[in-house]
Amino acid sequence: MGSEYGHLTLDERRRMFQLREARQPVALIAATLGRHKSTIYRELRRNFFRGEGPEWQGYFPVTADKVARDRRQRLSKLVARADLRDHVIDRLQVGWSPQQIAGRLGQSADGPGRVCHETIYRFIYGRDGRERDLYRYLAKGRRVRRGRFGRKPRQNAIPNAYWIANRPEQIGQREEFGHWEGDLLIFSRDHGKGNVTTLLERKSRYTLLLANADRRSSAVIGAVQTTLSDLPPAARRSVTFDRGTEFMNYPILARDLSVTSYFCDPHSPWQKGAVENTNGRIRRFLPSEAAPDARTHEALRALAERLNDIPRRCLGYRTPGEVFREHLETIPGIVLQ
Repeated sequence: MGSEYGHLTLDERRRMFQLREARQPVALIAATLGRHKSTIYRELRRNFFRGEGPEWQGYFPVTADKVARDRRQRLSKLVARADLRDHVIDRLQVGWSPQQIAGRLGQSADGPGRVCHETIYRFIYGRDGRERDLYRYLAKGRRVRRGRFGRKPRQNAIPNAYWIANRPEQIGQREEFGHWEGDLLIFSRDHGKGNVTTLLERKSRYTLLLANADRRSSAVIGAVQTTLSDLPPAARRSVTFDRGTEFMNYPILARDLSVTSYFCDPHSPWQKGAVENTNGRIRRFLPSEAAPDARTHEALRALAERLNDIPRRCLGYRTPGEVFREHLETIPGIVLQ
């Protein structure tokens, strides 16, 4: 038996009729249908037909199903009230949301009545609403309504070991060089699916900008892998991402570069605040309406150099480029030109 209640179907009512005719107990009927016995008792109490004579009394599945459907239809205010229904449909068609419709009706003294937004949603996704394709007027326009509580879980679950809560303390305190944060800058779809990956080294605030043709994880993580492979291992110890699907190919960083990936908690981009802050700076030069020619590899390299050449107060007014170079010089075997 499921955790959510659902109305009995006509097939279930026919099976119940057969079992009752065979004089089976309610407990057995409930077990056969996979229902709680209270559901069976309630069904019999509500939909038992009582005629004038004993021969006209009993439980009849087709009649019971029609009575149940009529009862549910009567309970819907938007089915029973044509004036209120027409008002709701008219508002939906001009772009109002169910919440806006319900809120406005609640403030109107001369309106056709009051209705809560949940009743409107149920009407939209009910039989009458489906016949009118009312879902098309909602912002998301989904044919099937999603569950009211909680988001649909993603298929690619991230193991606990890679959660930010398990990231070593020295990374959070910026005590060690070589730990990065990554994020994606999205642009207007009028210019295609292209986007930009921002990589920022936490201790030096050194920034790298990578152009991507789309949001496929294989391409996004592949560009990160290629870029970090040019650095010595001590300069590429870990990367912290959010939980966007574009970063789900993170295992290849560990496999090919021994780079550990960590992920922010759901809906918590502030946990990688350094790159979020840098993205705000980048938007001054690359707004969401920026055309593709402003996001070429050459243009992004020039912009990154510009950002890395600006003194930062958190660095004692040194530039990210200077601090990054100083740390690279401390790595044995690295010769900078």
